[in-house]
Amino acid sequence: MSLVVVGSIALDTVITPKGRRDNAVGGSATFFSLSAERLTRVRIVGVVGSDFPEAALNEFRKRNIDLEGLEVKSGKTFRWGGEYRRNMKERETIYTELNVFETFDPHLPEAYKQTDVLFLANIHPALQLKVLDQMEADPLVGLDTMNLWINNSREELLQAIGRSHIIIINDEEIIQLTGMHYLVDAVRYVQELGPHTVIVKKGKYGAELFHYRQHGVYPICPEEILTDPTGAGDTFAGGFMGYLASRESRKLSYEDYHEAMIYGTVMASFLVESFSTDKLAAVTDREIRERLLMFRREIL
Repeated sequence: MSLVVVGSIALDTVITPKGRRDNAVGGSATFFSLSAERLTRVRIVGVVGSDFPEAALNEFRKRNIDLEGLEVKSGKTFRWGGEYRRNMKERETIYTELNVFETFDPHLPEAYKQTDVLFLANIHPALQLKVLDQMEADPLVGLDTMNLWINNSREELLQAIGRSHIIIINDEEIIQLTGMHYLVDAVRYVQELGPHTVIVKKGKYGAELFHYRQHGVYPICPEEILTDPTGAGDTFAGGFMGYLASRESRKLSYEDYHEAMIYGTVMASFLVESFSTDKLAAVTDREIRERLLMFRREIL
């Protein structure tokens, strides 16, 4: 099945206890696409400035990632800088420069409007709704969000959630969104809004999958080296949605979603071993297969 992702493409400056990387290629659509393309062809909708490296665009093209929906505008690319504390759990944003992303107005090429699977990365809910309004097919829709939109754009976010099938959200955000005291109650509240599948991220405690009334718990995949966690959630989403898109039928079972959780977790575990997309781009199919086997044994 075909897969479209709508999200950010950025140049990041990241500082961790392991070092520093300036002007690293990042953004939700970047991490998502490099994870998903191992399983299916990905089409990106996003915007970059005229300063975005041509080498990075060529890397997308080399991996058969479709860039017809990527707009290159005069000006600077979205830039973000952050520093992680020693335990890697706390992150301080040093700066955020939206630049051309501030006026991002997603317009889907005609072929993208017929996609089978659509992922709305963590962007303003009004933009997520605008993308949904352009769809001519009836895709399987996944959505990511954050506390900023819960606080500032709640009504639009609820509308976008109501038109989605899958939502990825962390445990604190789903409690904030729903006002419920218990996770299960919060998940049921969200499912009643529309999504049949809720993935709750729990940091170092892994993630939980709620698919209709079925439930699974997944630890994080042990990483050999934790260097830079930036983009881990987007990489997980790419692996998860990429696996679903790789199936030949829209009639997906709980077992399909279970396997998608495993694949997403494994891809995220590679991402955090390096700065930016270094490891994610370089990992071999053999390494992925070996870690998939290892993780399956871990959760038995």
